[in-house]
Amino acid sequence: MPMLSGIRIVEICGIGPGPFCAMHLADLGADVIAVERQLPPGVADPNGDGYVLNRGKRSITADLKTAEGRDLVLRLVDQADGLIEGMRPGVMERLGLGPEACMARNPRLVYGRMTGWGQSGPLAQAAGHDANYAALSGALYYSGGGKEPPVSPFTLLGDIGGGALYLAVGMLSGILRARSSGIGAVVDAAIVDGSAHMLQLLLSTQRKGYISGQRGANLHDASHFYATYRCADGHFITVGAIEPQFYALLLQKLGLDKTAGFADQWNRNQWPALRQQMAEIFAARTRDEWCTLMEGTDVCFGAVLSPEEATAHPHHAARGTFFKAQGHAQVAPAPRFDGRTATPGSIPGRGQHTADIMTALRRDPAASPWI
Repeated sequence: MPMLSGIRIVEICGIGPGPFCAMHLADLGADVIAVERQLPPGVADPNGDGYVLNRGKRSITADLKTAEGRDLVLRLVDQADGLIEGMRPGVMERLGLGPEACMARNPRLVYGRMTGWGQSGPLAQAAGHDANYAALSGALYYSGGGKEPPVSPFTLLGDIGGGALYLAVGMLSGILRARSSGIGAVVDAAIVDGSAHMLQLLLSTQRKGYISGQRGANLHDASHFYATYRCADGHFITVGAIEPQFYALLLQKLGLDKTAGFADQWNRNQWPALRQQMAEIFAARTRDEWCTLMEGTDVCFGAVLSPEEATAHPHHAARGTFFKAQGHAQVAPAPRFDGRTATPGSIPGRGQHTADIMTALRRDPAASPWI
């Protein structure tokens, strides 16, 4: 039985982190009904044959500005465990679908609100995107070295890491409490909050001297033993030999174990010169050659792969991490339970399940639409 079997989620579809969170819950077995925007007649669906983040969900369409659309959502809410929305603060209230209206019908509902800046604060009504939230939280500061501007890992640091995954934890926490107490909750999942919370591990390394407070002067962006290097073929590899035994192995593999200067790993004054020497060494061979020498050893090594290259890597192939279905490149659900990967659902077309659910409601107004 799927881990989240029996959990019912209504998703008011938006973009980015909200749909990802709902997909993540659906991957793990939750019954998610995605309420998508009803397109005007003759307008082509921008998602084409289906939106990959709707995987495993049931899709219905509704116009939430009409009484019929609002009533449909409220009927779903009546017997749902949670609702997810990603509108700007106040929009759902103006539609008559805010937390007060929904929880009046279902007091145990967990109402998840996914925003960039949060439900309160001076920036709450401002537009923004992933990089903006990560930047203001401090999470973007140490990205890259000290000479170049910070570069955002598109959608990953803010939308997914600081947003969708924190919303998922919030939803499941609220549902756990509601099942024992009957009391719901409003989850204010702000990307700026989650991105800031993710700094906790980084901040804890300051006492160890890994982080100095200045860009370009830290273990990850200045040292020679925790870095990304360009290879002869233009590809890149990473090394992360922090611990002394891993560092010693790295030097041995590179023939540097008897070279002056490298023995004093933590002498920051030597880092620029040592990094330059290592850069020259790595630039002399191709990425594949370095993989042959180091991959799978305790050097703490990893090739920098594109997502397309990653799908073909033997490690991912063995674990079944990537797959293709319905014409979409996809990634398998995570995490795994009892050594098994959850079975991902199919990707529905927009409104594919509207007729079924509406028929059930018309047939018996008292019946549950969760069929």
